Amino acid sequence: MSYLLGLTGGIGMGKTTTAAKFAAHGVPVWDADAAVHRLYAPGGAAVPGVGALFPSAVTAAGIDRKLLSQLLAAAPRRLAELEAVVHPLVADDRAAFVAAHADAPVVLLDIPLLFETGAEAQMDGVAVVSAPAEVQRERVLSRPGMTPETLDLILSRQMPDADKRARATWIIPTDSLQAAQAAVAGILADIAQEPQDRPHA
Repeated sequence: MSYLLGLTGGIGMGKTTTAAKFAAHGVPVWDADAAVHRLYAPGGAAVPGVGALFPSAVTAAGIDRKLLSQLLAAAPRRLAELEAVVHPLVADDRAAFVAAHADAPVVLLDIPLLFETGAEAQMDGVAVVSAPAEVQRERVLSRPGMTPETLDLILSRQMPDADKRARATWIIPTDSLQAAQAAVAGILADIAQEPQDRPHA
């Protein structure tokens, strides 16, 4: 049975780059954001349910995520309705990926809101990517269209970095590539030493 390693961290902390480092070690990587993109694409499993809730968000290209975000901003209480449709589909996608890679020693599950959604209960361990706040802000504000106000709004919806670090099995510092590479290698070495008979929740 694969060791299920959750990967999480705040916006701009280097999660995507870190996931690629695990992939370079041969670890299968499931990306929650990519799963949502698949579910929202034309013919995706989430299109009928999301379309029933937000008809104007449905386009020829599937669900318009930008428009959906605007609709939710205008009616934030409807987020729970959306999550009730999308979260089970994302969970099914994740389970199918894990089953398809059951022979892999480690499977990495890249989940931005891992702690916020309680997904850590299904993990054997959790790695949190982290960098100093000033590095995080510099990275995010360099993105096209990003403003300090938008960043602050995003951060207000995410668990603070200190809280994530406190709940992590491992912390991956991403302020340097060398530190992140060393941490990834160390985590995989740690997992290799663990017993293989872990029951998953």
